[in-house]
Amino acid sequence: MTATNIQVTTSDSVNQDGYHAFTLGEFEFRRDEYFVYISWPTGQHMMSIDSFLRALQRDVAWDFFYGIVNFDGVFGTVNHYGTVDIFAGRYNDAYRKAELDYSENHETPVIREAFKSILADWTNATFDPFASPHETGAAWGVKNGDNISAITRRRVAANRMVAVPGDEQIRTDESGFPVNRHFKDVDQGEPILEPEPGFEDEVVAFSLFAYLSRSDVTWNPSVVSACKDSLFCPTTEEYILPIIHGNDRVEWFVQLSDQITWDVEDRDTGAVRSRVTMKAGDVCAMPADIRHQGYSPKRSMLLVWENNSSKIPELIASGQAPTYPVEF
Repeated sequence: MTATNIQVTTSDSVNQDGYHAFTLGEFEFRRDEYFVYISWPTGQHMMSIDSFLRALQRDVAWDFFYGIVNFDGVFGTVNHYGTVDIFAGRYNDAYRKAELDYSENHETPVIREAFKSILADWTNATFDPFASPHETGAAWGVKNGDNISAITRRRVAANRMVAVPGDEQIRTDESGFPVNRHFKDVDQGEPILEPEPGFEDEVVAFSLFAYLSRSDVTWNPSVVSACKDSLFCPTTEEYILPIIHGNDRVEWFVQLSDQITWDVEDRDTGAVRSRVTMKAGDVCAMPADIRHQGYSPKRSMLLVWENNSSKIPELIASGQAPTYPVEF
């Protein structure tokens, strides 16, 4: 269903727990103390509210990311880079066979504002959906204020590289970002540079490990360097990746510290493909026809290498480019 002209509707009244309900096209969203309830013309679904808000936060912050953002095995979005599909059961064999699946397409600004409105109303003052469970309060309970400052964090996106004049600078204790409890052993020293006179703004460097050790968010890749379409997007990971990411291009992963275990499934059916355990120094590529979710028992550092070219999804869909990165 195409619904590009449909606007989000917020209920005028609140429920007994203090929350508004929302409608986007034929999708309806409501929450209580523990759960979110999603309904559409052919079915309905429920999720734990903390899991939903963590996934919703990333979908909004990443502007719907590359390809598919599955909130779980039923609900999610597909980015078409100008419009976005919102779906239920589309990538779930059981829902499709039972003809319960449903999808709508909306212009990106419409769904973006709808999701921002839900996130703002449903995130209480005690909860930070970007933080690890150890670092935030609970998402549950009746309406209790809001946490606008947490849910509107600016995603770091360097135009050239962190530390280049004009790009994001190194975080320090004075800026409010202390070293994370799991990274107390990370050397905070920075590279010593001795550029020739006149090249002070052209020769720059920074310690990526020190930079990441001060990250106050989890599972939120930020662009620290860009060379045309080649982006280095490191992140710190702890607990569970809140979404199941369905690729529309190859992603390279470089495990910088500690360990992450990845469940890898077929992108369209959810059939299990593999389980990948990455330890510090390991490198792997996630193909363009899979979806994946990571588990990090301790806060770890991961470098994600992305090709940002807008041409890749069509090249892969048309068979002009492979779904895998290397042929051995």
